[in-house]
Amino acid sequence: MSETRRVVVTGLGAVSCIGIGVEAFTEGIRAGRTGFSPIESFDASEFPTVVAAEVHDFDAAAIVERLVPERWGRSGQFAAAAARLAVRDSGIDPDLLSTYRTGSIMGTTAGEAQVLQAAVEQWVADGLKNVDPRLPGMTPVSQIANAVSNELRLSGDSQTIPTACSASNMALGYAFDLVRTGRADFMLAGGADAVNRACHAGFYRLGALAEEVCRPFDVHRSGIITGEGGAVLLLEPLDHALARGAPIYAELLGYGVNCDARHMVNPDADSIAECIRLAHRYAGVRAEEIDYICAHGTGTPTNDVTEVKAVREVFGERVPPISSIKSMIGHTMGAASAFGAIACCKAIEEGFLPPTATVEELDPALGEGLDVVPGAGRPATVELAQNQGMAFGGNNVVTIFGRSA
Repeated sequence: MSETRRVVVTGLGAVSCIGIGVEAFTEGIRAGRTGFSPIESFDASEFPTVVAAEVHDFDAAAIVERLVPERWGRSGQFAAAAARLAVRDSGIDPDLLSTYRTGSIMGTTAGEAQVLQAAVEQWVADGLKNVDPRLPGMTPVSQIANAVSNELRLSGDSQTIPTACSASNMALGYAFDLVRTGRADFMLAGGADAVNRACHAGFYRLGALAEEVCRPFDVHRSGIITGEGGAVLLLEPLDHALARGAPIYAELLGYGVNCDARHMVNPDADSIAECIRLAHRYAGVRAEEIDYICAHGTGTPTNDVTEVKAVREVFGERVPPISSIKSMIGHTMGAASAFGAIACCKAIEEGFLPPTATVEELDPALGEGLDVVPGAGRPATVELAQNQGMAFGGNNVVTIFGRSA
């Protein structure tokens, strides 16, 4: 494909367990603040693991302007609120977005699992005729992107991509191509998921849940902490952003995507390494130019070893600083890569390395010379940042962000 337009990030919206709004989120990331707490969204008393990274005191009505929250599931509310925050952050006229070709591409893992759980419980308890009639309309996974389009009155593409933990990186790549090729004027891209019984139970059955704290790269790491939230980025052509004097966080340079489909849950190092190389080629960068890697970094024994092996395969002896923000916000499923993208954009803009907040003793199996930025963020010049997303089934997506010249 011939490149026709450069694409930049001009707005960031975050609804997370460590802060709502990009500034609060970034402050929490830099400080290494964690958002783990006892589960409140469902009765977790029968599980040995009762901790998640929930967004407490979230009030969609206090953020959105058009959406009627009670008509939408929690994931849709997260997406719409994060999108509205991104638009406000960008300083763009919302009427401009609704007038021009603007769409919404959102990633998710579980869709509206909370809504589905509620509907099933009512069905089992009282029969199908007694299910709240509002619930079926909230259930389709497409409602997550539709919530954004409804909130902002968008008329362009409205698609929800359900490729699990790499979904929002996939959404960013798709939205990037639409803007770059002129098929869209602006795009809102990101992801949203809500903590729910089904995901918690699934990861518990896999033996992949940590009891209290997620510790990526630590020798004593034991698994993930399920998390939730919404993260959205506004993508805009560079020339338009410059013409309106918009704040530019970073330029989205390109992405790589592949799917090895070799195993349902175990990641494959060779496939991840190839995805990284694809991203570098598409973005027009070299491995030695990358200043920071935002890792998928789930904190499971298998993932961290495999991911670091893949990175070393590409970068050789010189591995740039690599960290996992899941150490602070848990695994936000379909929103994870979008939160990583926001962290990359802010790292470039403000000049810091996001930390792996909870690591105490680096696993020697990961090899020598690995800088996982333990504890809290630290100052650094970040010109190029690499954001990694990996999902079950071998769905890998890597996005590359750079300082806009």
